[in-house]
Amino acid sequence: MRTVLLHLITTAGWRSALAVGAIEPLPEVGFVHLSNAEQVALPANRLFAGRADLLLLVLDPERLGVEVKWEPGVHGDPEAMRFPHAYGPVPVSAVLAVEPYRPDAEGRFGAPRLPDPDVATRTLRLEASVTRRMATTELPVTGGVAVLTPAVSGSRMHNQLLIDGPTDAATLVAEADAALAGHRHRMVTLIGADQAGTAKALADRGWGVDEIAVMAAPARGAHADRVERVDVDALRPAWAAMWRRDIPDIDDAAIADLAERNVLQGRVVANQHLAVRDGGVVVASALLSVDGATAWLNDVVTEPEHRGRGHADALLAEALALAGEAGCDVVGLGAVADDWPMTWYARRGFADVQRCWCATSVPAE
Repeated sequence: MRTVLLHLITTAGWRSALAVGAIEPLPEVGFVHLSNAEQVALPANRLFAGRADLLLLVLDPERLGVEVKWEPGVHGDPEAMRFPHAYGPVPVSAVLAVEPYRPDAEGRFGAPRLPDPDVATRTLRLEASVTRRMATTELPVTGGVAVLTPAVSGSRMHNQLLIDGPTDAATLVAEADAALAGHRHRMVTLIGADQAGTAKALADRGWGVDEIAVMAAPARGAHADRVERVDVDALRPAWAAMWRRDIPDIDDAAIADLAERNVLQGRVVANQHLAVRDGGVVVASALLSVDGATAWLNDVVTEPEHRGRGHADALLAEALALAGEAGCDVVGLGAVADDWPMTWYARRGFADVQRCWCATSVPAE
């Protein structure tokens, strides 16, 4: 694993840093406190014991752009231990990954399990990380966590199990039934290519399983003149039309929840809403989420009667340009494996870098 440094921050603190583009030094000491993986539990337990909204920012030391001094910690820390202190604003573009960091049942933090922050892993884990930050409640389950977000109960994505560790289909079904009791659905996202066997086992039990290709491309390029940045409300009609077209039997309450989830997401990550208009009406749109050095592209859609005019290409080009301007080096997205969108993105420079599976089931009444 490459050498990285870590910074502790709350979900709200990270959103504020994204807004200004940097993590500012503490005025009383003049530096940003950093740690390595062996040290980070010490300040976490001292400053954040019991907090359920703590994040680990995984930083590339070569992108900090400020002086780092290794200095003693506070009274009570091991005398021989030296912590890295960054003497200046740390740019958010130095953050390779954002990992939720949760205490145990007694409110204590332990040594974190850090994935290697290569491009494939960064893009694979970003969407799940954002989903966890949005959740009202997070429950441990075998191999991962269950997330519950009552404010958008109609969004399956935000009321589901996120699994990136060892488990089995029978355990998943039982734990999904327990965690999602009261919901009309069961959903599990299996994160990483090593989950293929579990995905097949769920399919054998009658669950609907979609294999998702996680794709990535460098953030770069020129802006597209026809694309404009808009607010959330400008996209609500386009989203509603998309969901009514693509989701059978969806009702108005579920559509409202799906729109509200994008509003809530903007409170934990930097969203940019992109649109193409024709006659003043939004006919194509996309959602770009910037999270440090990594961005995620979602909901790229063109109204059927306006397809074939290059709107999606323009949205994609604008998203890549905006991500590059924000300091990102990579943009990720998810596409159903072996379906036409995957081929479309591949022709435009996106590489297939990882796999995950979305598994759903509707319990019998």
